[in-house]
Amino acid sequence: MMNIRATAATAALLCFTSFGASPAFADGEVNVYTYRETKLIQPLFDAFTKDTGIKVNVVSASSGLEQRMKAEGASSPADVLLTVDIGRLDDAVQAGVTQPIKSVVIDEIVPAQYRDPDGHWAGISMRARVIYASKDRVKQDKITYEELADPKWKGKICIRSGQHIYNNGLFAAYVAKYGEAKAEEWLKGLKANLAQKPSGGDREAARDVAAGKCDIGIGNTYYWALMMNNDPEKKPWAEATKVILPTFEGGGTHVNLSGVLLAKHAPNKANGVKLIEWLAGDKAQQIYADANYEYPVRAGVAVNPTIAGYGKLTADPLPIAKIAANRKAASTLVDKVGFDN
Repeated sequence: MMNIRATAATAALLCFTSFGASPAFADGEVNVYTYRETKLIQPLFDAFTKDTGIKVNVVSASSGLEQRMKAEGASSPADVLLTVDIGRLDDAVQAGVTQPIKSVVIDEIVPAQYRDPDGHWAGISMRARVIYASKDRVKQDKITYEELADPKWKGKICIRSGQHIYNNGLFAAYVAKYGEAKAEEWLKGLKANLAQKPSGGDREAARDVAAGKCDIGIGNTYYWALMMNNDPEKKPWAEATKVILPTFEGGGTHVNLSGVLLAKHAPNKANGVKLIEWLAGDKAQQIYADANYEYPVRAGVAVNPTIAGYGKLTADPLPIAKIAANRKAASTLVDKVGFDN
């Protein structure tokens, strides 16, 4: 079953956590539903509470939050949905559980290409879909996405499922740029160049490059940094590879988002908007950059040194909303060419 269609069918393991004690100057609360790992976002919520006095209550899950919100209806306690990837942002909008974020602050800080034209979501940080290349076997330091279908890479590429939301976003961007016919041919070429059946995750792509099973793997920017700096067991996988920021011909590097949505029936709407605006502020953007190894959407915030070591990111100008509009077509093409078979 395709990953982008699996969310509705997957049982969500939910836990309710309150971050930090409610301060003496408490000014209400805000309820957040999130797919982000608790350990990654706790520093953000602790800092928000310290700055505003607003208590943050969190429901964390690996899947199914949109369905939960829909089932809860007008009784849903959710104020904010914090998630990753345009796939999940779009799923929430399509589920009808959001409302437009009406905020001059967000409109001024978050570039238009990283906001929903109708206001239902806004990007808070960015991640790029990049190449983990063997230091020993790959001498070039520039690669285009188009080039991944070049026969010179036959038997040399490792990648996770084509239906995973991260790859769906990249493939949808290709459809948006070139149309379905050319995207189909490109996917056929990419599939022909795979060293093995799509499997595992982004970390495993680096593992397999390190093991010599392939020369290049496809992964998100932050996984390499996490392996290098936060996971001694996987550090050798990062050390055996180098990160190349690929680009589209005549364009830039494909990026996706960590984003935020305002719940349709938010009981603490004002506090929800305050949290959303705070997440776009300097302090939160720096936490995203340093703790999560993501690219800030706010101009002027420094990128983490490990991420900066990849080279200067020139993000592709394609609006993220256009990627969302082509997700279904990309998913259909993955099945059509038997990419995961």
